[in-house]
Amino acid sequence: MRSLITTLIIIVVLGIAFLLAGPFYTIEEGEQAVVVQLGKIVAVHTNAGLHIKTPFLDDVVKYPRRIMAWDGEPQRIPTKENQFIWVDTTARWKIADPRKFYESIQTMEAAYSRLDDIIDSAVRTVIAENWLRETVRNSNRIRQSKAEEIENFELGSEQDAGQLSAFTRSDVTYEVVQKGRRKLAEEILQRARQTVPEYGIELIDVVPRQIKYSDELTQSVYNRMIKERNQIAQAFRSYGEGKKAEWQGKLENERRAILSAAYEKAEKIKGEADAEATRIYAQAYSRDPEFFDFWRSIESYKTTMPQFSKTLSTDMDYFKYLYSPRGR
Repeated sequence: MRSLITTLIIIVVLGIAFLLAGPFYTIEEGEQAVVVQLGKIVAVHTNAGLHIKTPFLDDVVKYPRRIMAWDGEPQRIPTKENQFIWVDTTARWKIADPRKFYESIQTMEAAYSRLDDIIDSAVRTVIAENWLRETVRNSNRIRQSKAEEIENFELGSEQDAGQLSAFTRSDVTYEVVQKGRRKLAEEILQRARQTVPEYGIELIDVVPRQIKYSDELTQSVYNRMIKERNQIAQAFRSYGEGKKAEWQGKLENERRAILSAAYEKAEKIKGEADAEATRIYAQAYSRDPEFFDFWRSIESYKTTMPQFSKTLSTDMDYFKYLYSPRGR
């Protein structure tokens, strides 16, 4: 009986020791685990739940199963034409093969360090192999920007738009983009994906978060932009001055046409009035020629006499009605 009790006590103690050793472990949602026994991987669990391990022998290493973010440090990289730009890149990744990940890297800190090397190297290589325009532009829209500006400007006719387009042609030309920033991001991703699978990592995407010009290049770009804007502004001013001169010419021609028509009409009316007056004069003369001659002389005296400062002689036919003994 005593031996039985002793056996039971030993079993209970061993059971408590087994439980205290932690034979059970749980994997939460968004986690995965690698079970290592004496340095050798014996199991990989990717599903959440309760699992059993061998106490004192098995070591459970847990890794995130979710998608994680990688943020790189900004790099100063030369482009193909040796223009320096700052590139700040971000990426998304996940642990696709926990077994390879543990065998090659083991820790998350080491994984981020390895991603720094791989992605930064891919970014530097791709940027250095392409022109500046490919990294900072994603389309050729800028080449049509001036045409859109002219279309948005209220013009009277298509001919005006054509003239303004000729005025706003700039000496600054923009090269055609063959790839663009989005295509370069895909190239960076493909280049980085060639290496990461051997570490059990899957890269989902790599995106240039920010691309900035270096200080010396920034000033050059600003100067070019200012020059182009000033040139376009001057073109609009020249176009406006031309339209102003055109409308002033039209107004002057219209004014001259109106004055010419008015002068012609006035001369016509004056001619008709003179003709009517001559007719009336002739009719009146025919009725009483002597009175008509007297009246015309009197009217002439009113006009000419105030202009004379002195009269040397009145013995002329002109004064016959002024000094006639008969008062006529």
